[in-house]
Amino acid sequence: MLMGLKEMTWKVHVTMAMTAGTTTSFPMSNHTRERVTVAKLTLENFYSNLILQHEERETRQKKLEVAMEEEGLADEEKKLRRSQHARKETEFLRLKRTRLGLDDFESLKVIGRGAFGEVRLVQKKDTGHIYAMKILRKADMLEKEQVAHIRAERDILVEADGAWVVKMFYSFQDKRNLYLIMEFLPGGDMMTLLMKKDTLTEEETQFYISETVLAIDAIHQLGFIHRDIKPDNLLLDAKGHVKLSDFGLCTGLKKAHRTEFYRNLTHNPPSDFSFQNMNSKRKAETWKKNRRQLAYSTVGTPDYIAPEVFMQTGYNKLCDWWSLGVIMYEMLIGYPPFCSETPQETYRKVMNWKETLVFPPEVPISEKAKDLILRFCIDSENRIGSNGVEEIKDHPFFEEVDWGHIRERPAAIPIEIKSIDDTSNFDEFPESDILQPVPNTTEPDYKSKDWVFLNYTYKRFEGLTQRGSIPSYMKAGKL
Repeated sequence: MLMGLKEMTWKVHVTMAMTAGTTTSFPMSNHTRERVTVAKLTLENFYSNLILQHEERETRQKKLEVAMEEEGLADEEKKLRRSQHARKETEFLRLKRTRLGLDDFESLKVIGRGAFGEVRLVQKKDTGHIYAMKILRKADMLEKEQVAHIRAERDILVEADGAWVVKMFYSFQDKRNLYLIMEFLPGGDMMTLLMKKDTLTEEETQFYISETVLAIDAIHQLGFIHRDIKPDNLLLDAKGHVKLSDFGLCTGLKKAHRTEFYRNLTHNPPSDFSFQNMNSKRKAETWKKNRRQLAYSTVGTPDYIAPEVFMQTGYNKLCDWWSLGVIMYEMLIGYPPFCSETPQETYRKVMNWKETLVFPPEVPISEKAKDLILRFCIDSENRIGSNGVEEIKDHPFFEEVDWGHIRERPAAIPIEIKSIDDTSNFDEFPESDILQPVPNTTEPDYKSKDWVFLNYTYKRFEGLTQRGSIPSYMKAGKL
């Protein structure tokens, strides 16, 4: 069957190539050319999805067999387990054909908001399971040229199925919006945690940096570079462990992260140089006061971005380790090393890191910690991690870390969760009209461009087959 699908896919490519070859004799209008593109993508997606489903089903079967062997099950028990698994696979195929939409979820609360949409806490009506629903407006995606970014995020969340990345269960769309249904991590994010604390202890910092090292390495092993590692994108689960999120920059760069964007701004003098003359306590207070506003703006902050990313000479996965060094500095000192009153001045400090990366004497930290930060925040050729992640793990700062069992130990800072829908670790946001239908007279006509969101829909096996009651560890008071 698989070979047949591949042959059919090959025939589709040949047909399209032959069609393309005749365009010089019979020029096509833009409308016709777009229709041909849509037809080509539709066929390719149809057959590639069939192949992918077949491969995923085989992988699940192999995992089951390996798990049963490791458990040492008797033949009768294996037979029963295979029968149960087969029923799940049949149910999965049936449920995949059902259309998932907004009506299947009850919106409970807004827990995040950004330039292109928002995140809501939702409950799936048929199972009662709680999720985080990321909503992105199609109009904004098209106008701000973000289609490639959100496509990358969706594809990476599908592929990165591990303990270190926020799990996505479903994705779907309607006329106005794109929807990502992800696991709800009630611990909030690292940005919120750092704003609650003046600084973290070295033991706490060691825990969070260790887990983030493993999280970053996990996506590097899949061939991805995150490019946007910052406290906002380090989420905390119910037990206080780290998970990576927000993969919108894994391909390409936002306008606010391009060299040209800052080159145009560097000619403007910073509005206030007083920030440089503040002591550490005042700097931390000023940073925290402005931090939340930066997090929700379209421009963001360049504080965590490696200098080579701003340059046009190219960069690689080592840029993520620079960002981790900046975060480590912020955990121990109370603010990032290059923070300033304006993004322009921050950018200038990042580019001149050899002079601007200094440690305030009034906030003493160990030599091990200082050395690791300086090994992260250095030119990419000499950066720690260039010889592999083991180089980072072997640094003296991580001397007592049990890398193989870190996720099993208690988190450095316990998370207090009262129920499965506890949002106390998130900011308060007013309601919005993002889910409300608007009159046709005011709705922009994006239907002709809708094909760019083709094949956005996704349903995860675990999400559709894990039905019934909520697991006991997620029930109120047991997190």
